[in-house]
Amino acid sequence: MPVAKAPVDSLSETQARAELEQLAREIEEHDRRYHAEDAPTISDADYDALRRRNLAIEQRFPELVRADSPSRRVGAPVSEKFDKVRHKVPMLSLDNAFSDADVIDFVGRIRRYLKLGAEAPVAMTAEPKIDGLSLSLRYEGGRLVSAATRGDGQEGENVTANARAVADIPSILSGAPPEVLEVRGEVYMTHADFLALNRRQEAEGKPTYVNPRNTAAGSLRQLDASVTAARPLKFFAYAWGEVSEMPSDTQTGMVDALARFGFHTNALMKRCESAEDLLTQYRKIEELRATLGYDIDGVVYKVDDLALQQRLGFVSRSPRWAIAHKFPAEKATTILRGIDIQVGRTGALTPVARLEPVTVGGVVVTNATLHNAEEIERLGVMIGDTVTVQRAGDVIPQILGFIAEKRPKDAEAFVFPTTCPCSLETPVVREGIGTGGEGVVRRCSGEFACPFQRVEHLRHFVSRRAFDIDGLGEKQIEFFFNDPDLPVKSPADIFTLAGRDAGNLKKLKDKEGWGAVSAANLFAAIEDRRTIALERMIYGLGIRHVGEQTAKTLARAYGTWAEFHDAALAVAVNDAQAREEMDALDDIGDAVIASIAHYFGEEHNRELVERLAGEVSVQEAERPAEDSPFAGKTIVFTGALERMSRDEAKAMAERLGAKVAGSVSKKTDLVVAGPGAGSKLKKASELGIEVIDEDAWFERVGA
Repeated sequence: MPVAKAPVDSLSETQARAELEQLAREIEEHDRRYHAEDAPTISDADYDALRRRNLAIEQRFPELVRADSPSRRVGAPVSEKFDKVRHKVPMLSLDNAFSDADVIDFVGRIRRYLKLGAEAPVAMTAEPKIDGLSLSLRYEGGRLVSAATRGDGQEGENVTANARAVADIPSILSGAPPEVLEVRGEVYMTHADFLALNRRQEAEGKPTYVNPRNTAAGSLRQLDASVTAARPLKFFAYAWGEVSEMPSDTQTGMVDALARFGFHTNALMKRCESAEDLLTQYRKIEELRATLGYDIDGVVYKVDDLALQQRLGFVSRSPRWAIAHKFPAEKATTILRGIDIQVGRTGALTPVARLEPVTVGGVVVTNATLHNAEEIERLGVMIGDTVTVQRAGDVIPQILGFIAEKRPKDAEAFVFPTTCPCSLETPVVREGIGTGGEGVVRRCSGEFACPFQRVEHLRHFVSRRAFDIDGLGEKQIEFFFNDPDLPVKSPADIFTLAGRDAGNLKKLKDKEGWGAVSAANLFAAIEDRRTIALERMIYGLGIRHVGEQTAKTLARAYGTWAEFHDAALAVAVNDAQAREEMDALDDIGDAVIASIAHYFGEEHNRELVERLAGEVSVQEAERPAEDSPFAGKTIVFTGALERMSRDEAKAMAERLGAKVAGSVSKKTDLVVAGPGAGSKLKKASELGIEVIDEDAWFERVGA
């Protein structure tokens, strides 16, 4: 479940700065997954909540708005697979409304900005918000000359050959179009076509697709245009970019013109005169949603008069004259047919509901998350129950509860397994007690002996923030793990693939799904990662509780692979000094130390690590400037700092090349003590470590 965050009004400037940095990284990653990989991992509602939180903090602290703020960018960087196309007119995205009050406020803001009276009419359009892939089509002399995806809003991917394969996209325009016309709209797939495509996939023994939106996006972004041509894609036109001569001076007139030129436009678009009219059309479209035959996730409102649009202009990444009124998360009822157990990288057993297929928001849902045994108990669901399912863009939807009056007499309670469903049937253990944290997690005790965990460890190892090996994704890892000729059972095996392939009669290039080019590209991508940053090496090992930030902390503290490796081995044999030194590092606590000790204390893991270290070259962590008097020094801040926050002190010291520790040890070089310093100050005195106050610290750093 999402962690509750402090109200924006209660944030200090330091807290706001830190959260804006974290939100920028998090939203950028979700943008990449959605726009570049067509594989979102959070719901639209959760994504919107992140953006609203970011905007609220920026509005309270405008001086903290970052150059890379999500409010200043659209979409995601373009894929390296396609040539880049610079949009003549940026492809911006829309702000969102989530309630009637938001819509009324939107219309009110427009009136105030234009200095219109309360009764003055402001004509606006309302149209369905299509859940597909945004596309810009450029026509010159009435002929299609290029097509580009949104990309990051400024630059997209050249998918011209693919766009020509979409039946709804005319190669030559009808009527008398302008000499230059950029038409913008949405590529999508109907529910019927999506289900028919999945039936064909099943008949041919191929994997099925998740939902129409991602399938349409992936189909348009194929390197082989013949694949796009074989997919039943459609296109709605609703906007424009560069136009040499405007056919109309209104939004409705422009969309009518696009229809005359040969494009499909949406018949549900309507011109409205007030906020009340907009909301009436919203409810009409919402009622029709389940019958449309394609996915929509809201209604878009736009000021109709183009001259007023120009006056209103833009705010950051969004136009002032338009907004998207999003639908709430959709719900449906279906039957719980069974519960499967999935095993993750850390051995966590997660129950997944098998459902009678049901369409929720245009997506055929067959599975839903149940999180853990406690969630099943809390919901009270049994196999055979009629359950309520909610989907808000999630890859795996959520079960909200069951309908008691529909429970069948033969409904069965689910018994959580005591052994792992893997072939080894190793015991399942539950760590800790209580209702939170680790207490609710059941884990397979087999670790690397468990084939499920081994596959998940490999997937983690090649993931973006670990070794980031291009072309070696989840499906490829599964393939190599099970391939009898070129098996990959541990990370080191990845780096021996090319050598084994060279000596193997059954070449990778000759296997189904591969070819000479794809095999060569994979081997080259693997070679590119033979030299790796220390923090990526540590993170890639998949040690429990050692996330990306913790890996960076460890890398900065130990500097080299050899230093970290030796410290980890020492911790594993319970060396008191090694544990004390690791515990002194900022943000490193008992859970991390115990996980590192457990990982390096297991013989199989040590063998895995040694084999991997023999295949790669690990770079030293970035060293501070040689002329810094604090370079390489370990500093502890304690007591109530008065001129700076603890976070500011830490950042300042790290910029000067120092390591900031959370506790005092023999390796501490300097303690900066403010009022109220207690046990740390005492220990520093006992160890003969230099102690200075905050004023002396500022004198030394020259601030």
